[in-house]
Amino acid sequence: MHFRAEPLLLTDNDLNEAEETIDVGSYNHAFIQANLTFLHKRQGQFTVLTDLSLSVSGVDRTQFDLPPREEIKPDICLYPKRGMNPMQDILKMSEMPLLAIEIVSPRQGLYEITEKFKLYFALGVKSCWLVIPSTQTVTVYAAPNNFQTFVAGEVVDDVVGVQLPLAEIFE
Repeated sequence: MHFRAEPLLLTDNDLNEAEETIDVGSYNHAFIQANLTFLHKRQGQFTVLTDLSLSVSGVDRTQFDLPPREEIKPDICLYPKRGMNPMQDILKMSEMPLLAIEIVSPRQGLYEITEKFKLYFALGVKSCWLVIPSTQTVTVYAAPNNFQTFVAGEVVDDVVGVQLPLAEIFE
């Protein structure tokens, strides 16, 4: 008896569904995402967006250890202050945010997030934050190998000009 193995071909839709299954949000993730969105919005100097699709069409994706996709979604993005046009929506942003924030989910690894940060910087994002709920820390990246971790006091991002009380992110 002979079996012939057929190659398994996955579409982008299959990969996106698989990612959604693996990277399921959690209570703590949603809690911190809401707090950070509120804190940044309260400052009044930025437009704060959650789960926005960013186009990656301008970058060679093979240099990053990430699944091949045409978009990437940070948990939170900060743009210069702007309004919305109710008559015209944008499905995939080609303009990159000033700041991309990733909050570690229970099933997400740090390697994956640091690869995302490399991609964000290659796309032109100015600053990235890594938020770890279990340790209640925020690491601010000014470049892939230039970062500072905050464990108390204020989270300071000199690149974007943001300062937030660490305790308010996790309370």
